[in-house]
Amino acid sequence: MTLIASSRTIARSTEKDWRAHLPPIVLGGIIAAAALILVAYLLWPTWDAEKGGGPARLPVSVGSTLFNVPSASIRMKIQRHTGPQERIDLSFSYPSLLPPDAPKRVSASTVEETVQPIDRIFLSIAAHHDALAPEERIRTIFPRYLEQTRTVGEDGMTMRAFREGSPYSGEDLFFASSPNMVARCSREAATPGMCLSERRIEGADLTFRFPRSWLAQWREVADAMDRLTQELRVSK
Repeated sequence: MTLIASSRTIARSTEKDWRAHLPPIVLGGIIAAAALILVAYLLWPTWDAEKGGGPARLPVSVGSTLFNVPSASIRMKIQRHTGPQERIDLSFSYPSLLPPDAPKRVSASTVEETVQPIDRIFLSIAAHHDALAPEERIRTIFPRYLEQTRTVGEDGMTMRAFREGSPYSGEDLFFASSPNMVARCSREAATPGMCLSERRIEGADLTFRFPRSWLAQWREVADAMDRLTQELRVSK
């Protein structure tokens, strides 16, 4: 009987001890859950901010030359970061010179309906590594391959064709002053003719690309390229 009584006493004591520890355990669980909820609440705005996108402009160094580039104008996602880069490719709506809107999704059935005229001016900025400057190429290389005849337009722009069989066959050279502008353009064919206009800014070469048809307003295009150069360049 004594043994049975002792067993019952131990059981009641154990049950009492377990009940005594229950409130602290429950309280600890509540505190831990509250802490997790608080951490999640504090971090949630950060997650949303990262999804919303980065800064409006990025400082980018090309050829040790600093440019302040609109993030939305960068064409390749891999180039969308700060710091030194070998090359960066941009596009801007014309004539506003604002970053273009995001491209719309198209399907195979609607692709022909969504084809629009080119309304963007493209710009590539690349380190030149002491290669021949664009101005030197115009002065010393191009004349070797140009036809002797030239056509002077009423708008003040002169055109000279490149000779057939030359490295620039199928292209024409346009140049004018007031404002100064030089562009090498492919001729209209199955695809629209495109023009290249280059300039050097310290350690970087800037190459603008735009439709040949824009030469009808070449002064406005020249002004747009000058404005973009000034807006992107970071003055020392």
